[in-house]
Amino acid sequence: MQIYLDHSATTPTRPEAIAAMQAVFAQQWGNPSSLHEWGQRAATVVEQARVQVAGLINATKSESVIFTSGGTEADNQAIMGITRSYTAPQHIIISDVEHSAISETARLLEMWGWQVTRLGVDAKGRVNPQDLEVALQNNTALVSVIYGQSEVGTIQPIEELGNIAKSHGVLFHTDAVQVAGRLPINVEKLPVDLLSISSHKLYGPQGAGALYVRPGVELVPLICGGGQEMGLRSGTQAVPAIAGFGVAATLAAVELSTETSRLIQLRDRLFAQLADIPGLIPTGDRYYRLPHHVSFCLEHADGEKLSGKTLVRQLNLAGIAISAGAACRSGKLNPSPILLAMGYSEKAALGGIRMTLGHDITVADIDWTAMVLKQVLQRLTPQ
Repeated sequence: MQIYLDHSATTPTRPEAIAAMQAVFAQQWGNPSSLHEWGQRAATVVEQARVQVAGLINATKSESVIFTSGGTEADNQAIMGITRSYTAPQHIIISDVEHSAISETARLLEMWGWQVTRLGVDAKGRVNPQDLEVALQNNTALVSVIYGQSEVGTIQPIEELGNIAKSHGVLFHTDAVQVAGRLPINVEKLPVDLLSISSHKLYGPQGAGALYVRPGVELVPLICGGGQEMGLRSGTQAVPAIAGFGVAATLAAVELSTETSRLIQLRDRLFAQLADIPGLIPTGDRYYRLPHHVSFCLEHADGEKLSGKTLVRQLNLAGIAISAGAACRSGKLNPSPILLAMGYSEKAALGGIRMTLGHDITVADIDWTAMVLKQVLQRLTPQ
């Protein structure tokens, strides 16, 4: 039995998206910037996909959607596009639980003289909106807080945080890569100026993403050249990937309500079946949580015989794909910075695991995974 429980890392490309990509490769392969018929066929594909992606997030103006190579580039374009418009370093605010696409970009800005405030989180991984209120300064250029945390599944109070930033006249960005296609997003009502999403997190192809830019927000481009994507992202568009992204976005919007409720039931079933395992601690907020996301850490992790990486390998041998939070660099296992920020010990932060569900996951898959994980932990955990 093969069970894939790593949908937060990537999702399988759905057949409808593949079919759209194949049509582009065969018939609409022109350069979208060319004025002749071949180019205009490709341009039509890009603009149709832009409308489709805009529909997923309820953006009334499709030109607010800028295609990128993925969520990481969208995050970088948001942060650097704002900060590079200043002639002197200013101040930005992020959280302690950002994706590395944000946290590493902020670290780079610090090297250039920018002041970066990192908002702490509680034991469930949530930012306190009052902390944002206190952290804002007269020279704050941007606030960026992740919408749904990929490692522990916690959803942030984005509406409240965005309203606070707005009340101070500060731009607000959110990385919604894990949320888009799994929960409703309405950028016309949500107080965000910039929002990042990624194709391969919602059953589209890898290599495509998008940044929503609220009309009136001005960005400096990261990539200069031919002026594609409203002048914000030069370079010939990856038309096949964009076409697949558009189809996946449309289908995600159609399936959203039924699939979200189904995933929540499966998610809660897996949490319940693993609740009685000694030393296996649920992480993240159980109420404000991504619908497909289950995560734990190991109380007795030691980084050698027992760690999140150990469980990934053991379950892989059983045909089950999960992921771990701790990172291995230079041969040494480092504790998860996300779990450390939430107050877990270094040992526990070596034992973070994540199981993320998707379209093909069934009740039988959940039950089998719970049984296998219990057996593995019984064998590995010191008695």
